[in-house]
Amino acid sequence: MNYRILGKTGFRVSEISLGTWQLGSKWGEEFNEQNAMDTLEAAYQAGINFIDTADIYQGGESERAIGKFLKTKEEKIFVVTKCGRKLDPHCAQGYNAENINRFVEDSLRNMQVDSLDLVLLHCPPSEVYHNKTAFDALDRLKASGKIQHYGVSVERIDEALQALEYDISAIEIIFNMFRLRPAQELFERAQEKNVGIIVRVPLASGLLTGKYTAATTFGAADHRSYNRNGEAFDKGETFSGVDYTIGLQAAQELKEGLQTDNLALSALRYILMYPAVSSVIPGASSPMQITQNARAAILPSFTPAQMQLVEQVYNLHIKPLVHHLW
Repeated sequence: MNYRILGKTGFRVSEISLGTWQLGSKWGEEFNEQNAMDTLEAAYQAGINFIDTADIYQGGESERAIGKFLKTKEEKIFVVTKCGRKLDPHCAQGYNAENINRFVEDSLRNMQVDSLDLVLLHCPPSEVYHNKTAFDALDRLKASGKIQHYGVSVERIDEALQALEYDISAIEIIFNMFRLRPAQELFERAQEKNVGIIVRVPLASGLLTGKYTAATTFGAADHRSYNRNGEAFDKGETFSGVDYTIGLQAAQELKEGLQTDNLALSALRYILMYPAVSSVIPGASSPMQITQNARAAILPSFTPAQMQLVEQVYNLHIKPLVHHLW
């Protein structure tokens, strides 16, 4: 495993890390603590020392499992958690000091720690970035020692750019072969501010594994079934906002052009070609997936021709549909 510095946090984190939306389950399935612990152990054995979670994942079970796991290890494992999505309704007014303090206290209790390494606002409404209320609250929590650093998880480029006006340490954003705009409009600005980039949805909800076909089906509780058009939450979270059929065609062209039988590993390695990226956080519902994902860190660098191929496929199939949206 290779390691990079996560912006102004100074944390030395694994290039390939672990996103835990699925921890202890597959999409829509019941949480299984043993599966969660096995997945976390596989990550640790692969050299992963950075875990992404959120207070709403499995109703807090993800945070609790991570906290339990941390107690079994002497080595430092960095954890980033997110807050805000417990708000109902999820509105800008809810991102106030009282609620943010409560969310942080809940996460501290779930993970049984005295201080949180890194807290991100969890894709709040755009208005939140134009009002310093939430960021002032985070500043106070940082001064108190309850959090070490804070940042944002965003849906849109404009939200990320606005967040750079505050004392954030990291931005979590969707970036992959089907979502190239962050590299063009955000990465350089983030580096200038010494803000780390955490990449989520690196495989476009599985489209960039190259394993799906027109006949592939997903469970009723799987967001890839019920959120393709943004019915439940932001459309860009599912398949990176790309039409499923078009995504299949683009993935096949990438697989053939890159001459690979494992497009997922190539997709992860592509993201690591960008120095602004501190870590990539693919999810995993089993230890085997963790072991496979970690292999991306040791793959050879993309050649200039391969980088050009990715851009060509993006420009032809994807850019006209999604580039202007996120």
